[in-house]
Amino acid sequence: MRRGRRAYYNAFSKFYDRFVALHSGDKQGLARRFLADQIPGGVGSSILDLCTGTGSLLPHIQSAVGPHGKTVGVDFSHGMLKAAREKTRKLENVYLVEADAGVLPFPAHTFDTITCSHAFYELKGETQAKALEEIVRVLKPHGVFLMMEHDVPRNRLIRAFFMFA
Repeated sequence: MRRGRRAYYNAFSKFYDRFVALHSGDKQGLARRFLADQIPGGVGSSILDLCTGTGSLLPHIQSAVGPHGKTVGVDFSHGMLKAAREKTRKLENVYLVEADAGVLPFPAHTFDTITCSHAFYELKGETQAKALEEIVRVLKPHGVFLMMEHDVPRNRLIRAFFMFA
């Protein structure tokens, strides 16, 4: 099952951004900008974007933390990370890591803030519980977890894609 989900997201990465813009009605990325604006600490912070997908949040985060901060995007899909690499290749201190949200490859207390945009609902069963444990583990003491999620789409075709994921 896990391998099938990865293959699905590798293929989906080619049109994921268009799908999210269509579903959310947020073609300018204002919701992601709003989420990045909520990051406490700002310049110099270390931020992990969990399930980063195509990296749509990463430029906003990097802008918030500045050149001395560190922005890390994690996703289990190589295809999604390939799309994220295109969006972030000119940004300083942005790193992409292929890893499972339930088994993060970082030491304890690494990040000031962890974000997750439009993706936590996609973690299924035990992976979701493990991801929460990992979030607590890699957050610094008094760190913050910020999450933004989808509503269930009203359009039947988009809802079918949404439910399939």
